[in-house]
Amino acid sequence: MSLPVTVTFMLADWIVKGLTNGTLERVGGVIREVGSKRVITWLREVNSPPFKEIFPPGILQVTSAASILNLGVSVIGFVVIAQRLKELEQRLQQAQKVLNNINRKIDLSFYANFRAAIELANNAFTMTKTENRRNSALQAINRFLEAEHIYAEYTDIEIEQKSQIIDEYLLTLSLAYLAEARCYLELEEHDTALRRFQEGAKVLRSRIKKYIDIVLTSNPAAYLQPCYKGQIDLRRLTRIYQWSNPNLDENAVFDMQRENLFKMGEELYSTYKWVDSLPPAVLTRDEVQGGWFGPDHKDLKQEADKRLPKVMEAVESMIETHCRFKSYQTELQAISQLGISFHDWLKLTPSTEVKPDGAELMYIIPSKPLEL
Repeated sequence: MSLPVTVTFMLADWIVKGLTNGTLERVGGVIREVGSKRVITWLREVNSPPFKEIFPPGILQVTSAASILNLGVSVIGFVVIAQRLKELEQRLQQAQKVLNNINRKIDLSFYANFRAAIELANNAFTMTKTENRRNSALQAINRFLEAEHIYAEYTDIEIEQKSQIIDEYLLTLSLAYLAEARCYLELEEHDTALRRFQEGAKVLRSRIKKYIDIVLTSNPAAYLQPCYKGQIDLRRLTRIYQWSNPNLDENAVFDMQRENLFKMGEELYSTYKWVDSLPPAVLTRDEVQGGWFGPDHKDLKQEADKRLPKVMEAVESMIETHCRFKSYQTELQAISQLGISFHDWLKLTPSTEVKPDGAELMYIIPSKPLEL
C-alpha cells in the first residue's frame, strides 16, 4: 500500500528556511504555514524518554521547559501514560511536605484507581478475542471518564485556593482525556477519539487560562525586573499572552505593562510590599524562613526572585502541553483525510533511510500541505 506521506529522519532545508524566516511555525507536534495554517509536517519522537526535550536548538522554537506530553499521540501509549502519571504523583507527594505547613492535605487516593484503569486498558488490547477486547476497553473508558470528572473538580478547587498544585492536577486531567481517547483509537473509533480530544482541549484551556492569570500575579511586570536580565525578556512574556490572544505583539504587551513597570520601580528598592500580593501558587509566607518574628518583606522578596523564573517555565510548559494536546487532533484529522488506519499510522517509519546517530525525531510530510 502506497501512503501519501514521506517519513524521514532529516528536517528538509525548505522547512528549516520557513521556520527561520517566520513563514512556518511549530505548534505542538506539527509544523504549519503561518498564514493558511495548513499542516506541512508532523513531528514524532523516535524514543519516548520522560520529560526530555530533543529539538534542534532554536530551529523548532521550543522553550527550555519540558512538556509532560509527547509530540505525537502515536508515541504516547498506555505504558508512557502510566510513567507520566507516576511522576505527577511523586511531584504531589513532594508538594505535600510544603502544604503540611498550612495544614492542607492532598488526596492521592484516586491515583491508584487511575493506574488500575491504565492497566485494564493496556491488558484489553493484548486480548485476542475482539469482543473481550472491546468490553475491557469500554470498562477502562468508564474509569477514565470518572477520572476526568474527579480531576476537573480537584483542579477547580486548587484554582479557587490559588495553590501551588494547580499545574499537577491540570496535567493529570490531560492524561485522563488522553488515555480515554487512546482507547477509542485502539478500537479504530477515530471520530469519537477526535471529539473527546476537542472536548478535552476546551476543558483544559479554560482552566489553564485561570492558572496563568493567577501566576502572572497582580503585577506581571514582576517578571521583567532588572535581576532577570538575560533570563526573562519581553519576548517570553509576550509569547504567554499570545497563547490567549495571538493578535498581541511585544509593543502591545509593553503598553499593557507600562503602568505596572512604573509601580514596580517605585517599590522595588524601598518597601517590597508588592510581595504581599503574590498568590500562594507562587509563594506563601510559611515557606520562607525569617527572624524571630518571621520573614520580613525583604526575605519574601529574595525568595520570590528565586521562584518567578521557575514559575515562568511552568507556565511555558503548560502552554506547550496544551498545544501538543491540540495538535493530536490534527493527527486524527490527517488519518481520516489520508485514508490511513491508526495502526498503519503507528507503523510509519523511514523506508530506506538508516537512522543517523543522535537522531531523536522523525518527520512525517504529506505529499501536499493539508488543510485540517
